[in-house]
Amino acid sequence: MQTESHVNDELDQTLSRARRNTLGDLLARTRDRMPEKFAFAYQKERVNYAELDDMVNQTSRAFLADGMKKGDMITVMSKNSLDFVVVNFALARIGAVMIPINYMLSMEDVQYILEHAEVSGFIASEEYAPILDQSVGRLEIKQRYLINTSESSDPSWITLAGARADQSTAFVEAEIADDDLAQVLYTSGTESRPKGVMLSHKSIVSEYVSSIVDGKMGAEDVAVHALPLYHSAQLHVFLGPSVYLGSSGVILGEASPELILKTIETEAATQLFCPPTVWIALLRHPDFDKRDLSTLEKCYYGAAIMPREVLKELAERLPNARIWNFYGQTEVAPLATALQPEDQLRKLGSAGVPTLNVQTKIVDEHDQEVARGETGEIVHRTPHAMKGYLHDPDKTAEAFKNGWFHSGDLGVMDDEGYVTIVDRKKDMINTGGENVSSREVEEIIYQIDGVSEVAVIRIPDAYWIEAVTAIIVLKEGKSLTTDDVIDFCKAKLAKYKVPKHVEFIKDMPKNPSGKVLKRALRDQYEQLGKS
Repeated sequence: MQTESHVNDELDQTLSRARRNTLGDLLARTRDRMPEKFAFAYQKERVNYAELDDMVNQTSRAFLADGMKKGDMITVMSKNSLDFVVVNFALARIGAVMIPINYMLSMEDVQYILEHAEVSGFIASEEYAPILDQSVGRLEIKQRYLINTSESSDPSWITLAGARADQSTAFVEAEIADDDLAQVLYTSGTESRPKGVMLSHKSIVSEYVSSIVDGKMGAEDVAVHALPLYHSAQLHVFLGPSVYLGSSGVILGEASPELILKTIETEAATQLFCPPTVWIALLRHPDFDKRDLSTLEKCYYGAAIMPREVLKELAERLPNARIWNFYGQTEVAPLATALQPEDQLRKLGSAGVPTLNVQTKIVDEHDQEVARGETGEIVHRTPHAMKGYLHDPDKTAEAFKNGWFHSGDLGVMDDEGYVTIVDRKKDMINTGGENVSSREVEEIIYQIDGVSEVAVIRIPDAYWIEAVTAIIVLKEGKSLTTDDVIDFCKAKLAKYKVPKHVEFIKDMPKNPSGKVLKRALRDQYEQLGKS
């Protein structure tokens, strides 16, 4: 005889399943609504939503047949592709945790992420498989899948295409709750080691809703997905919402200006996201005025402030387009505020107002809200927020102090509620849309024989928006050149983290307590980026 408790447990499970809203469920519902709708194009492949969902189910079943299970940490290392999208939803559908890795990271960072996350499976394109193999350390890797190919020259790696070929296309059921962990995205944050941002299905889906509403997105959109999908901006502000809505997308393997412009014309694209550096590259490309870009109606930028003159030029040369600025960070999946098209020039430089599912305020060092117009730290309350930093309860507690997520960014809120970013609280540098920890670069430069002191700062740059710049004091009797420093950094750091400028000085400016005055250095060397 079943006990009342057992009956209630079964009822709870039944209700939970009926009410569930996970990443895997989004795609299934879109398939039911519009099975024949064009979903994605990648190179010569084109799939509708029924075909995409079939591929996801077959891939999910291949994973399960190979012993993958809910909660397994699975790393994905690849440039953009249709397989990347399929894997994203297939892992979510069985409850495994996807850990996309920035393929520009150094070997040391890759190894740290794999070990820190206790990864048990690899999914990679052929060019990155050797990097993962060389970074495996003491880990026991149970699955190795090659994507974007039908052949494997290494018997330890099997092709995903082959593994799923004979699997059923029936929907895969799994016991997953909305707030279960879906992904861990590593961000360099403000520390020298990457931090694992834990995002649940609930975090991501609620962020999709904000993106759709505040970005005025619709099922009629045709988006170009050109920026890396390992990054939360392209993956969760644009591609994910596209699937939720049932709009169409074209996946590009790289953010090549020539390819982006060609794709807008040939696919009659209506939507494009780029950081300011890529928008600048598009405007400067000779094809910009040769291609028919008249269908482009929705343009989005983020990760940095768009220079005024570039914004005005973009509006003039794309007269049919509306422009949005999105601000946030990986820890909020990643959207927090949005600046609407009608406010771009009226509120130039602003990050906009909190999006639909976000509450934002500016606080002092005691977490008390400051008056409008005063500078403080930007904090949020939102279901977008991460579940915490993986294996780091101390940093999680610090980030969520007093029940608000602390962004680490300093900002001002005006009388209309618009937020403007004043500074990054802990000297983060955002170069070309990628976060760089100044401390991480400093620690590398300190390894160079002859360096007495170093301060890594950001300076405004016409192309990179913020350029990584190293200011160095040499030890007495030692000599170094700019090339010495840059070559050393290239061997130790991802390319985007390498300083764009190196300056040598006699004495580092400091306050009475001995802290380096980085603001004074930024002011002194501001003109470097304009030379």
